[in-house]
Amino acid sequence: MQNSPLSHFNSAGEAHMVDVGDKAITERSAVCEGFIEMLPDTLALIMAGNHKKGDVLGVARIAGIMASKKTADLIPLCHPLPLTHVEIQLRTQPQQNRVHCLTTVKTKGQTGVEMEALTATQIALLTIYDMCKAVDRGMVIQGVRLLEKSGGKSGHWRKQEDSVS
Repeated sequence: MQNSPLSHFNSAGEAHMVDVGDKAITERSAVCEGFIEMLPDTLALIMAGNHKKGDVLGVARIAGIMASKKTADLIPLCHPLPLTHVEIQLRTQPQQNRVHCLTTVKTKGQTGVEMEALTATQIALLTIYDMCKAVDRGMVIQGVRLLEKSGGKSGHWRKQEDSVS
């Protein structure tokens, strides 16, 4: 196990929190996306602002921001990070009967913010599901993925284009 590319395991194969103490503090960012597909009538309720629970996208945005700050409480080996910026864009896509979530998270630190961006995206989409499940239990969350990350020793990475979105 000593030469494993998985850094969350020590030489004995045991899970551990990676020591980032000697890493340089750099600006780091991550961009993630995801989608929630639904019935056309459900999307129409969201777009018209007629949902009895209120502003679905506004509540989902706040839930995602809150979740990004709690990532270390949810993912056992994540480091708690002081986030400097969290932006969640929720855009309706009526042609596909879905909402697109685009999340950007930033920090200045010793480890990346990919997990915070992925967590924020998932929780924003789950919040939409929670608020709309009474009218549409068949909603599908899909395509949650990292699009881009920057900072740290590994530098900049961007997802290659494909046909998912």
